[in-house]
Amino acid sequence: MVNLEDLKKEAKRILEEGKIKYIIGYERSPNGMMSMPAFIKNPEDAERLTWDPSCVYNLTRFLVDEKRRKAKEKKPDTRPVAIVVKGCDSRAVVVLLQEKFINREDVYILGVSCEGAGVVDEKKLTEKLKGKKADKIEFSEKDHFLITSDGEKIKIPAQEILAERCLECRANFPVIYDEVLGEKVERRPEDPFKSIERIESLSKEERWAFWKEQLDKCIRCYACRSVCPMCYCDECVVDTISFAVAADTTAEEKAQKIKWIERSPDSSENFVYHLVRAIHLAGRCIDCGECERACPLDIPVRLLNKKLEKEAKELFDYEVGFDPEKPSLASSFKDDDPEDFIR
Repeated sequence: MVNLEDLKKEAKRILEEGKIKYIIGYERSPNGMMSMPAFIKNPEDAERLTWDPSCVYNLTRFLVDEKRRKAKEKKPDTRPVAIVVKGCDSRAVVVLLQEKFINREDVYILGVSCEGAGVVDEKKLTEKLKGKKADKIEFSEKDHFLITSDGEKIKIPAQEILAERCLECRANFPVIYDEVLGEKVERRPEDPFKSIERIESLSKEERWAFWKEQLDKCIRCYACRSVCPMCYCDECVVDTISFAVAADTTAEEKAQKIKWIERSPDSSENFVYHLVRAIHLAGRCIDCGECERACPLDIPVRLLNKKLEKEAKELFDYEVGFDPEKPSLASSFKDDDPEDFIR
């Protein structure tokens, strides 16, 4: 089990030695049991760090913000940023390295093992507690979580309240790190794509009806895009807008400013947005589940990406985010790649 004091000690050490600019980690929220992102700059503040089943966020999203911030500074601090990553989060770092968005020397990785568990699904926990408020959640022995509610200690099997992505996770131990805490416990799911079985079993007409019902709910708040570490484009296709064309406007500028879709949340526009985003994440999504967690309408957007993850595995034997030395799926080629989809 990860020793929290060891994490704090390591964080304090690298801050005192001046190796890094700051640490991106987790700390207790003043409002409820769930943790929240923490940005630690001073060694004494390392005491704020925490690690428990409420650490759901994929913090690698903040590496995108850091790069953008550094690009605007005249004299940027070139020291790396330290970041606390779970197994799934570490795969996101790998993808950013593969795509040359960040360099290895830009990040100091503090890996934490999920061991035999993962992180909690707050909605599942709320349902399990039947209205009781959870004040604290901790890892316990034998794949259980220990919940504190109104002073009472409740032990719940982790499998009953784990986030769906954790039930299908293939990397409960960081795949890349500078320092790692916790034991390496191999926990491979029997079926990493079980969540999409029900939709795959539906007829074409039933699948269309399912997704139409779901995507019609979308209000286009773009929370799924904002929370995704893979959505780092300076300008997203959904944000391009009409602009004034002057005499000196070049053809290239016009081409780059095509208004592909409207902002209004109607059915056809919502389909275009979600399908374009899913295609852009093909071979890149590491199934951190942040898109679905952040959705205010509970749209199961994770399932779109999960289906493409399955296609990448079955068609090309490609698993995302396990080796920074390997090329991305889009830049990979094998002589025996299937070509039956080419027309």
